Amino acid sequence: MAELKEIKGRLQSVRSTQKITSAMMMVSSSKLHKAQQIISDLYPYEQKLYYLLQILLNQQEELVSPFIHQRPVERVAIVAFSSNSSLAGRFNDDITDKLQAVVASYRHLGNDNILIYPIGDKVAKATRNMGLEAQGNFTDISEKPAYKNTQPLADELTNMFLDKTVDRVELIYHHFRSKGSQVIVHEPYLPVNLKSEKRDIPVDQYIIDPDSESILHLLIPKVLRLKLYTIHSDSVTSEHAARMTAMQIATDNADNMIEDLKLEYNKLRQESITNELLDIIGGSFGRSS
Repeated sequence: MAELKEIKGRLQSVRSTQKITSAMMMVSSSKLHKAQQIISDLYPYEQKLYYLLQILLNQQEELVSPFIHQRPVERVAIVAFSSNSSLAGRFNDDITDKLQAVVASYRHLGNDNILIYPIGDKVAKATRNMGLEAQGNFTDISEKPAYKNTQPLADELTNMFLDKTVDRVELIYHHFRSKGSQVIVHEPYLPVNLKSEKRDIPVDQYIIDPDSESILHLLIPKVLRLKLYTIHSDSVTSEHAARMTAMQIATDNADNMIEDLKLEYNKLRQESITNELLDIIGGSFGRSS
């Protein structure tokens, strides 16, 4: 009887946990749908900006811009995106592992020359565990991407690069491919590699005023702001997808556990009934003799 009570208690516990994981899965699914809508609305605007950028680049035989200036790296800034909470599979662990690898490649610069901008509580904790100081607290803005929140950070990073306070800025984040696939991306933010953006675009169809170089000087910061906002949205979309998948797996595992516990409970109950019957039958034979 003690075993039956224990299994019954475990069944109730697993069922309660399953209700939680199922609810979290539904919440994550709803958030994912909203985040995907933001991304789908954002991409056309981003693509149009890059198209304008390519038009202007095709007007330039030799572009001279402080945004593309490559110089020896003596100080680096790294922006890493994670979530504030767990229960999202390896979402945060993968970001932490990549950040540790990137930081290790720059350890020769010294800790004071490695500036970490952690967007999310999990990566902020990882930064402290590596003995580095986070360049600000971004926990409040990490869960809800907004252009007004990423713009100041984009401008700060850009100004630091232009002032030569840092020589390179890098990004670490998850890119959303599908509900079941999110990949880690580690890419440069500054300096900008504009030459790779050149394509065969008929520039004769456009009149550029005052001149392409002046417009590029204004357009590149706008592209950089939009890129940081897009990446933040991409990371949050990936987080919701990863958590939804993790909660789906947990819910399915709970189903399997419930079935196993039911079988074990019924088996023990049947054994208990059989033993009681045997005791009754045995007692009846004893009195007859």
